[in-house]
Amino acid sequence: MSRSVPIDWTARAADGLAAGLDGRALIGGRRQAAQDGQTFLKRSPVDGRALGEVARGQAADVDAAVRAARAAFVDGRWAARPPAARKRVMQAFAEKVLAAREELALLETLDMGKPIAHSLAVDVPSTARTLAWYGEAVDKVYGEIAPTGPSALALISREPVGVVGAIVPWNYPMIMAAWKLGPALAAGNSVVLKPSEKSPYTALRLAELALDAGLPPGVFNVVPGYGPEAGEALARHMDVDVLGFTGSTRVGKHMLVCAGQSNLKRVYNELGGKSAFLVFPDAPDLDRCAQTLAGSIFFNQGESCNAPSRVLVQADIAEDFARRVAAEAPKYRPADPLDPSTVMGALVDEGQLRTVLGYIEAGRAEGAHCLAGGRQARAETGGVYVEPTVFAGAHNGMRIAREEIFGPVVTLIPFRDEAEALALANDSPYGLQASVWTGGLDRAHRVARALQAGTVHVNQYDEDDLTVPFGGVKQSGNGRDKSLHAFDKVTELKTTWIRLG
Repeated sequence: MSRSVPIDWTARAADGLAAGLDGRALIGGRRQAAQDGQTFLKRSPVDGRALGEVARGQAADVDAAVRAARAAFVDGRWAARPPAARKRVMQAFAEKVLAAREELALLETLDMGKPIAHSLAVDVPSTARTLAWYGEAVDKVYGEIAPTGPSALALISREPVGVVGAIVPWNYPMIMAAWKLGPALAAGNSVVLKPSEKSPYTALRLAELALDAGLPPGVFNVVPGYGPEAGEALARHMDVDVLGFTGSTRVGKHMLVCAGQSNLKRVYNELGGKSAFLVFPDAPDLDRCAQTLAGSIFFNQGESCNAPSRVLVQADIAEDFARRVAAEAPKYRPADPLDPSTVMGALVDEGQLRTVLGYIEAGRAEGAHCLAGGRQARAETGGVYVEPTVFAGAHNGMRIAREEIFGPVVTLIPFRDEAEALALANDSPYGLQASVWTGGLDRAHRVARALQAGTVHVNQYDEDDLTVPFGGVKQSGNGRDKSLHAFDKVTELKTTWIRLG
């Protein structure tokens, strides 16, 4: 939708907050407070302003949401609809999201600090496209007939699992929710979503839009709250069939414990990363390489699990390449997220600010060279901002090279040859994504095959599409979001064996 007059997002935010944001849970098709009345105050990382009180869901609220989801599944109000009928509702849901693009974008920016330009151009349309894509796909997923011979007919069909629990993080609240919701709802399941307490508002609004689009009450429920309370209750609930979790590796491991101690629900974890970005001397364009790196690591304030935060560069070009990357950093200087020209916004909260600054100090203490950034920014605004930071001369044993920082910090590590590059790249507990920059076709294939990662980019980074799966290996998790493979997580395979003759 084109506009002759630019939106004053600061004024729009003031008007929206004056009207009040609804932080109540959505269970069984209606908004409601937590059963014990508890709330928590949500503040914006943009400037510290209070956004509102949010329901602090507990086990009783999660149980109410699961019971509503189960009742909706059992009576077939959604699961029993033909796939083509579910498709129409999913597409209407996507259209509702696009129609509310400005409202949702503003909520996303106020909630977690990303630039309004990114919320509007990336997060909202990606959310809508995901919902529409899975709606369109569901009536094109076929069953199978097994090759059993002439005396039997074995039909293999996919059925919805029942109740899907979803726990999503705060860095891409809408997109991560849509990655779980799209295949789960399209396949006929009911869903209970627990958004991060750091970014609850768009999830709650999505649930209202789903109802407006025709999704029956009880099929999509949202319970905000803290991880150890609402998240733990969802992970341990005996009537949740599948749990999809995106977050830290530490919590992902705990999700597996909760499943094992409850009903052995299947758990699909999409966890942390420390993605390696390998630069060889024959890379076709070092300037483009440096620009791509900076654009990827500093996008979303570095708060991306797949961010290329560990750069392995051949020793002969390491100093030159480090200068090129450092020269890119000032282009991403933090600014007001409500200004449409801003390219890097605020970190999500004070806790994340302390974490990132702590890693920066650790990098200095361990002997890495800080070539750019390294300080808090815009402290006078009341918000939480960090300068884009570039470390060079590091080694793979440093904390900034091994641990996930989840901030705008990139670490450059030199290597001697291809063998050492691969050894360093794979010397990590994570295996989400990687990238190799080379002009040699043989090397590109050889290195990509040897890298232990769910996705390997060649001479690019972050290019993406819904048609390809997203996920990692090792402690970056299991299972895959996106693509048709996501249906594997939210459907059961049933065999129907018929004796002939």
